[in-house]
Amino acid sequence: MADKAGNPLRRALWLDAMDRQLRPHLPPALANRCRLANVDGEHLVFLVESPVWHAKVRLAESQLIDAARSIGLKATRVTVKTATAPPHSPVRNDQRSSAVSDVTHKGLRDALAALEDVKPSRS
Repeated sequence: MADKAGNPLRRALWLDAMDRQLRPHLPPALANRCRLANVDGEHLVFLVESPVWHAKVRLAESQLIDAARSIGLKATRVTVKTATAPPHSPVRNDQRSSAVSDVTHKGLRDALAALEDVKPSRS
């Protein structure tokens, strides 16, 4: 992606696609613990969720560079950043939110019933 000033959404989708291609080539312990956050020329930036994983990614730098090269990126160096939120893709939908409680269902049914009880007046 040569045009850094291009569409930010297109760039985010491209980065997500690169991350998904790169993930199977990563060491299994790291595959679900880091995320490709940016590619700036030959510089890769990965996000991790804790200092422990930061250190493990740093130790696997050569493996990460080899994996990036295997998918066509011209990587020569890696930076690792620790993020406060888990480094999961916003596109992936493999994480399910908790189920809606019975109380919430009842509240929604009651609200819908109340709306149905209100008849629009015809003038």
